[in-house]
Amino acid sequence: MPDTSELVHYAVADQVATLTLDSPHNRNALSRQLVTELFAGIERAAADDDVKVLLVTSADRVFCSGADLSEASTEGMEEGARRIVELQRLVATLDKPVVVRVAGPVRAGGIGIVAASDIAIAAEEATFALTEVKLGLAAAIISLTVHARMTPRAAALTTLGGEVFSGAEAAAYGLVTTAVPADALDAEVARVCASLATGAAQGLRESKRILNRDLVARIDALGEEMAATSARLFASDEAKEAMTAFLTRKK
Repeated sequence: MPDTSELVHYAVADQVATLTLDSPHNRNALSRQLVTELFAGIERAAADDDVKVLLVTSADRVFCSGADLSEASTEGMEEGARRIVELQRLVATLDKPVVVRVAGPVRAGGIGIVAASDIAIAAEEATFALTEVKLGLAAAIISLTVHARMTPRAAALTTLGGEVFSGAEAAAYGLVTTAVPADALDAEVARVCASLATGAAQGLRESKRILNRDLVARIDALGEEMAATSARLFASDEAKEAMTAFLTRKK
C-alpha cells in the first residue's frame, strides 16, 4: 500500500519507473511537498541502472492544476518559481526518456512538466489551459519548455487567450506527442514505454542529450529571468486580488 502521507508514489516494473501524482486535495498542484517528491523520484530513477524509462502519471484524471495558489498567495513564488525551472531542467536532462500520461485536466504550471517531457501522450478529451493571463500573471517559467514545443501561433493563441483546449488540439499545436481516445490511453502509454525500454542505455542517454541540447540551453539562458518575472507578477496587487478571488470561489 502507498504511503498516504506522500504525494508522489514510485514504482518500477519492466524497466519503467512510474511516478504517480496523488495530491487530490489540491488537484495535484505544484506545492513545495509535491515538487520536492518529484525531484526525489526523478533522481531515484536516474540512479537505478534497472530503469530505462520514466513515466509520470496521476492517480486520478486530473494531471496537475498548476501552482499551489494557496502557498503562492501567502508565501510568494520566489523560491517556488526557481524550483519549477529546476524541475523542468531535471526532466530535460535526465539521461532516460521521460513519458507523460495525461488522462484529464492539466493547467498552467503543470503544462511545463508536459512540455519538458520527451514524449507526452494525452487522451483526446483531456483539457489544457494556460490560465495565468486570467489572474494577472504570465506563463513565464513554463514558457521555457512550452514555447520550445508549440508552434508560435498556437503559443500566442493559448497564452493570450487562456482558454481551454483539448488533447487533440494539444497534439496539433505540438504540445503533446499524440492524443488517443481515452479507452486507448493506457495501452498506447504501455506500448511506447515498452518500445523505449528496448533501447540501449548509452543510446538513449546520448540521443536525448542531442535532442534536448537547444531546450536545455534555453532554460539555462532564460531561467533566472523567467523565475524573477514570475515572482514579481505573483507579488503584484493585481495578481494577489485575482488569486484571493479565485480561492474564495473554490471554497
